[in-house]
Amino acid sequence: MSATFNDLVDLMDRLRSPDGCPWDREQTYATLAPMLLEEAYEAFDALEEARQGRPDDLREELGDLLFQITFFARVAKERGEFTIDDVIDQVHAKMVRRHPHVFGDTKAGDSTEVLRNWEAIKAEEKRAAGKLAGEDEGTSILDGVSTKAPALMEAHQLSTKAARIGFDWQNVADIFEKLQEEVEELRAAIETHAGSNDEADHTRVREELGDLLFVITNIARHLNVEPEAALKLTNRKFRKRFSYIEEQLRARKKKFDQSTLGELEEMWQQAKKQP
Repeated sequence: MSATFNDLVDLMDRLRSPDGCPWDREQTYATLAPMLLEEAYEAFDALEEARQGRPDDLREELGDLLFQITFFARVAKERGEFTIDDVIDQVHAKMVRRHPHVFGDTKAGDSTEVLRNWEAIKAEEKRAAGKLAGEDEGTSILDGVSTKAPALMEAHQLSTKAARIGFDWQNVADIFEKLQEEVEELRAAIETHAGSNDEADHTRVREELGDLLFVITNIARHLNVEPEAALKLTNRKFRKRFSYIEEQLRARKKKFDQSTLGELEEMWQQAKKQP
């Protein structure tokens, strides 16, 4: 018989009980935080395998992530703050409230309208909770994007938020024009400031490089590509091809510093042809 969510909650209760696991009983918000982030990234990484028809890793990683959520809720219960039932009840109510086109009388013709309504509902929720006083009082629709997120993910979320209220390019061709503009500005900054020991000059180059990366994340958004996932895919590809070069060098009993750049490039091109 398959285990249920309630079985997982019971298991966590047992692990945290006096006759449970000593290690599990010692965990706190602080000690669990790094593990929550790690499990989220591992689930994110497993998505690519699932996209290629290999869902086993994603199933396992989602389970690990769910276990962490259950773990946090159990610690919160012991602290007298909330329970896993409270977590479920709150997210259920929130999803119903934010989908009035499904559970209410609101009409939404397309996903763009859905997202615009979503942002308006979120703003109203914050206002009601006293977290958003009004548009004239120093708040921003971007406040919901964490500054602690990885920079590429933060850029994607920032531009997504802005796009939902109409602050966006009309099409991807317009963004490519902006991309070329940013490339030229970076080139100019490099020619003017690269090699300088002045911190302000280095900052100028760094800012222009950041602008270029930000535009690229907007291209990804318009193409419905998650930039973090796209870069992860390229990182995997680089690892695989670089490992091929290392294998070839070992077979030739040579090291990198004993090989010319031309030889390494030839092996790289061979690596690109590998399945």
